[in-house]
Amino acid sequence: MKRLKVTILIENTVGAPLGLLSEWGLSMLLDFGDECILFDTGEQGNLLSNARILGHDLRRIDRVILSHGHYDHTGGLLKFLEYRGRVPVYAHPDLFSEHYALGFKEHENKYIGVPFRKEQLESAGAEFHWHREPVELNPGLWLSGEIPRETAFERLDNRLVEMKGGQIVQDTLPDDFSLFYKTDQGLVILLGCAHSGLVNIVEHAKRLTGENKIRAIMGGTHLGPATQDQQQQTIDYLKGLDLACLAPNHCTGLAMLSKLAAEFPGVFVWAAAGNTLEFK
Repeated sequence: MKRLKVTILIENTVGAPLGLLSEWGLSMLLDFGDECILFDTGEQGNLLSNARILGHDLRRIDRVILSHGHYDHTGGLLKFLEYRGRVPVYAHPDLFSEHYALGFKEHENKYIGVPFRKEQLESAGAEFHWHREPVELNPGLWLSGEIPRETAFERLDNRLVEMKGGQIVQDTLPDDFSLFYKTDQGLVILLGCAHSGLVNIVEHAKRLTGENKIRAIMGGTHLGPATQDQQQQTIDYLKGLDLACLAPNHCTGLAMLSKLAAEFPGVFVWAAAGNTLEFK
């Protein structure tokens, strides 16, 4: 398999004193040597200046993959498109669902969906490719498709809701996508926010790829808002994977990141903006 170099362009924190900017969000640059993929775009568009500082020209991006339709993963898309021009964008057909979060400003609902209209993004150069089912983008590189929710202790975040037919309902986030890359030493799993549950995602990756060895997990885990029971059961599950690299960030939350760093010494990696991991 080809070497994979993952650079964190946007994250809640900055990991290198280079003049980089942080945002509440996530964006990762995946460089396979002969192809570059942008996985999410952060919140505000600072991925452009951060990429420039880190020596990456985003005009080299061959395709964009959006993990789900929240503003902190799609908010930088318009600025990127205005810079890059026409490019394929892979996403779930529900990307533009009306996602909301409860409990902001004395119980008001806050819109947290994509901050742009589809037509606006298409005018700027987005060529959308819609997928519900898994798809092998390149040999060994899989877009997850919808993740089956099978693990009993992995529960939906009750604060996340959706406006559907004029009614507020629980948001099940079927558009939650991850990426799986099969290497000679096991799977590298790249997460957006893992709204469908980290364990569900890993088990789906195993079934889809036929690879049971998990080499690395990287990205947002959504363990920060999870119950203590879910957090502990997820840690117990991760301990059974014999990981070589655990690089959570973003919605994992600072407290949970600290706990994971203590639970996985020698394996845990801080994945802030500016940090790079390489898998050969």
